Amino acid sequence: MPTIVELENTATQVRRDIVRMVNGVMSGHPGGSLGCADYLVALYFEVMKHDAVNFNMDGTNEDLFFLSNGHISPVFYSVLARSGYFDVAELATFRKLNTRLQGHPTTHEGLEGIRIASGSLGQGLSVAIGAAETKKLNNDKGIIYTLHGDGEIQEGQIWEAAMYAAHNKIDNLISAIDYNHKQIDGDISDVLDLGDIKAKWQAFGWDVIEMDGNNMQEVITGLNEAKTRTGKGKPVMIIMKTEMGQGVDYMMGTHKWHGNAPNDEQLASALGQLEETLGDY
Repeated sequence: MPTIVELENTATQVRRDIVRMVNGVMSGHPGGSLGCADYLVALYFEVMKHDAVNFNMDGTNEDLFFLSNGHISPVFYSVLARSGYFDVAELATFRKLNTRLQGHPTTHEGLEGIRIASGSLGQGLSVAIGAAETKKLNNDKGIIYTLHGDGEIQEGQIWEAAMYAAHNKIDNLISAIDYNHKQIDGDISDVLDLGDIKAKWQAFGWDVIEMDGNNMQEVITGLNEAKTRTGKGKPVMIIMKTEMGQGVDYMMGTHKWHGNAPNDEQLASALGQLEETLGDY
């Protein structure tokens, strides 16, 4: 098992990948990607049971992850590549013509690690519930994980799925919300205030955990705690407090970098703050 320092180093390299990928095509979504790097590294390098070498869509006897807020594809692609699903060099093709690394993940190109197309927000929880029910029907002990943006949970389909999961005791499901209080057009509180989201999910019948999504030790502890709460009749929700743009000073504290790419000068500044730990692609 990797140490916390090793996981942190991997997350730093993933953040380098993110800013380089979006700069390379001057498009993409760096802000949320940077904020979720610690969570995805913890999931794929420590917590989840998965087989990167022999990927198949069914994932029998494996844990499965569904990225619902697909616009943060840079962090997903980097973590998949760094954990062995495909060659790290392929990150250089992000958002380019004929690439498998589309701006929003899709299954059409057969990219290893991708099980759903997730460009349209609000759908991932419904898909994940279907996968979780399939696991139960097959007596498969795998856990289903999902990640959602806090802006994404303004979508109505999320709450239909939330109600369904609790009613049907989908207790092999661990979802997480990237709670950075930012979305494409501004602060969540200005666009469509979520109110007390912990109370909301509890009212919908979920077991709720809160954690700091940018503290690797807390992420590992939180995910392991969530695992202990599965199998007890309730789906589990992690409210993960993060900072959009985490790791790059000028990207933090603003929604500006939700969907903007850094220019070459800004990229140099970002890379100066992020140590190359595993080697750049």
